[in-house]
Amino acid sequence: MLFDSLRKFAIAALGLALFCSSPVPAEDSVSSGAVSSADKTIIVYFSRAGENYKVGIVERGNTELMAEMIAQKTGARTFRIEPVKAYSENYKECTEQANEELQNRSRPEIKKDIELESYTTIFLGYPIWWGDMPMPVYTFLEKHDFAGKTIIPFNTHEGSGQGVTVQRLKETTKADVLDGIAVRGSDVRNNPASTAANINAWLNKLGYK
Repeated sequence: MLFDSLRKFAIAALGLALFCSSPVPAEDSVSSGAVSSADKTIIVYFSRAGENYKVGIVERGNTELMAEMIAQKTGARTFRIEPVKAYSENYKECTEQANEELQNRSRPEIKKDIELESYTTIFLGYPIWWGDMPMPVYTFLEKHDFAGKTIIPFNTHEGSGQGVTVQRLKETTKADVLDGIAVRGSDVRNNPASTAANINAWLNKLGYK
């Protein structure tokens, strides 16, 4: 993820708006049709704490909170993608690092992995960074075979929606990627009740009653 000062300011402001946001067992905690309740489901997510756009310094990332809302409704287990080298807690520094990784198509090493063979449905969560998924998510995806599996994306952002991530997921995994949900990180943090209600309504449509 030389110009005059005005242009530098404009580019930086645009970048900040676009940015937000051995195998081990999972941690406890298809088509466009409904997902069967018999499916074996897991929630995999990447989330970053520290200084976040519009919400300040937080101990737990916005996407992590969203993953917990989904887990509460579905009863699914969760697994967090964590890079070996943590991102800076400073927001501006993190955006610069993420943009450099995006431009270089980096695949940062992640701390641990998980066996997905027994799962048929994967909720995949991430913040939108420069219109795309954070590069550690690609590291995770490229370690696995998603043939015959269903991926349901969810993400936090501050104006980018889902960015290019749905198409990237289809290209990278060849899985059946369902319609996901995108929520502003500031809403997840500041309006948790309404966010949970929206997530529950979305899950109901997917067949999670």
